[in-house]
Amino acid sequence: ISESKLGPKHKDFKIKRDPNIDPKIAASRRDFTINSIYFNLRTKLIYDPFNGVTDLNNRVLKHTSEAFTEDPLRVLRAMQFIARFNLDIDIKTMELCKTLNPNHIPKERLFEEWKKLLLKGQKISKGLEFLENTNWLKYFPHLDKLDRCPQDTIWHPEGSVWKHTKLCMDFFARNRINNDWEDLVVGLAVFCHDMGKTVTTIKSNGGRIRSPNHDIQGISLAKDFIESLSDQKKLKDSILPLVASHMQPHNLFKNNAGDNAIRKLAVKVKRMDRLIRVVQADLNGVHTNKNFETITEWLQFRTKKLSIQSSAPKPIILGRHLIKLKLQPGPNYRKILDNCFEAQLDGIFVEEEGGIIYLKSFLKDQNYI
Repeated sequence: ISESKLGPKHKDFKIKRDPNIDPKIAASRRDFTINSIYFNLRTKLIYDPFNGVTDLNNRVLKHTSEAFTEDPLRVLRAMQFIARFNLDIDIKTMELCKTLNPNHIPKERLFEEWKKLLLKGQKISKGLEFLENTNWLKYFPHLDKLDRCPQDTIWHPEGSVWKHTKLCMDFFARNRINNDWEDLVVGLAVFCHDMGKTVTTIKSNGGRIRSPNHDIQGISLAKDFIESLSDQKKLKDSILPLVASHMQPHNLFKNNAGDNAIRKLAVKVKRMDRLIRVVQADLNGVHTNKNFETITEWLQFRTKKLSIQSSAPKPIILGRHLIKLKLQPGPNYRKILDNCFEAQLDGIFVEEEGGIIYLKSFLKDQNYI
C-alpha cells in the first residue's frame, strides 16, 4: 500500500494498493525507526533500512523520514513511547515535533495516546517532560497553567504544581493494579487533582502561598480537560468526585471523624479504594522525607471495618418496605427514602430490623400513618 497526504485531517490521504512497493519506501512512512524493522519469516533475516535496531539498542526514538510530519498524532505517540520504554528523543525528531500541532486530530485519537501513557507508562513524567520540550503543553491549556503555578515550598519543595503532578503520576505508575478501567479513572483523577490551584493560588503578605478551595474549584477545570479528550459520561462521573474530595481524607483524619462522615464520603466518591489511591499519589508526589502514610492507613482501616472499600453504602430501606406498610406510592416516597438513607449513614440504624423501626417512627412523626 502507498499513500499520499491530501489535507490536514487524519483521513485526508490517498490510499493505493502497490504490491511491488520498495520496502524502504514503505518503511519510510512508518513513524519511528524502531517501528520500521522487517523480519523475514522464511529466511529469518532482518531488513533494517533506517538503522532501527541500533536506535533500539541505544534507546533512542528517531523519525524515519520527513513523512513523519504528515501525522501530528505522532508527537503524542512519542510521548507515550518515551514514558513506556524509557527512551530519549533524537534532537532532529524533537525539532520536527515542534513544527506540528494537534488542531485537526479528533479527540478520540488523542485520548488513545493519553490512555497508553496512563496505563502503560513506566516513567510518566519523562513523557510529560517531552511535551514541555516540544512546546506542546500550550495545546493543553489546563496543563500549561499547572507549569506556571507556584506552591508553598514548606509543603512542596519540588516547586510548581506541574512538577508535583509529574511526581504524583510516577507514583501512580508504580502502583497500578492492572485493571484498565480502575487505573484509567484513578490515573486521570491524579492527573487532574490540583488543576484548581491555577485559579485559587494566592500569596499572603508574609510570602506564604495558599490555594484555598482548590479541590472544589478544580471540578470544572477537570471536567473541561476530560471532555476535551473523551465523551464518556461514566468516565467523567467517576473522576470528578475524586478531584472534589481529594482533600477530605486529611480533614477527616485531623478531626478523627466518625463512621457517619466516612460513609457519606463513600457515597460521594462511589469507591473509597479509588480515593485512597489518589490521596496516596498526592501525598507521595513531593520532594520531602515527611511520612504521610498515616492518613491513608487510617482511612483504609476505617473503610475496611465499614465494608465500604470498593462500593458505597447501599440503602437498607427501599420502596418495598413502604409498600409493605401500606403507604401509597407518590411524591413523598423519595423524601422518605432519602431521610432513611441519611439516618442510615448517620449510624442511627445499621441493619434492616433497625431500619424498619426507624421508618415506622419517622412515618408516625410526619403523620404519614
